[in-house]
Amino acid sequence: MHFAVPLFAAVVAIASPAHAETIGGNPGPQHNYVCPHADGQPALECFFDAVQHLYTMCRNVKSIEILEFGYEKSTDGTNAAKSESCLDKQKQNIARPYQAALKEAKKSQPAVEGLQGLHALWLSAMTELKWRNGESDDDYKLRVAKAYDEFKERITVIRTAATADKPAETTKTATTKGKATAKPKSSAKSTPSAKAAPAAKAKSH
Repeated sequence: MHFAVPLFAAVVAIASPAHAETIGGNPGPQHNYVCPHADGQPALECFFDAVQHLYTMCRNVKSIEILEFGYEKSTDGTNAAKSESCLDKQKQNIARPYQAALKEAKKSQPAVEGLQGLHALWLSAMTELKWRNGESDDDYKLRVAKAYDEFKERITVIRTAATADKPAETTKTATTKGKATAKPKSSAKSTPSAKAAPAAKAKSH
């Protein structure tokens, strides 16, 4: 019976893949924890989702601390250890989607600047999840919820900037294809001349 555990461990080791599956640019193996609502989508969409999703995760952790210790003591001593740990962890988690988004948007300077601003806004919102002295319950909840509206506004602007040049490129491509498929003008003139030759022969007879 004492061989059961090692045997089971060996089976698991054999069945497990040599490398963890990558989902949405983030290590799985089963779930995409960084941008779960944009899995398989372009880098920009992954970053946009990560901004909101990772903020929510740390907001939930802070809410648990507040429920456990109350607003006034939620930042005392080690009472904020979990939310501080969440902040450090999510700074690392968002780094890769952020760099991938910058790379994807590199042809648009306004989009790149927008991404930099969104990242800075996210960092600020994450650090501001802590309760402010004298803040009421309603005031705190309204303040931390307002960040989502600010995220969405920035995201809309970045999407517009990133796609601003695409219609022109599409039109140019379509025009180029039209020229390639157009029939030469000489082919249109060849038809009447071909019919005129037999008629000329008939008159000679």
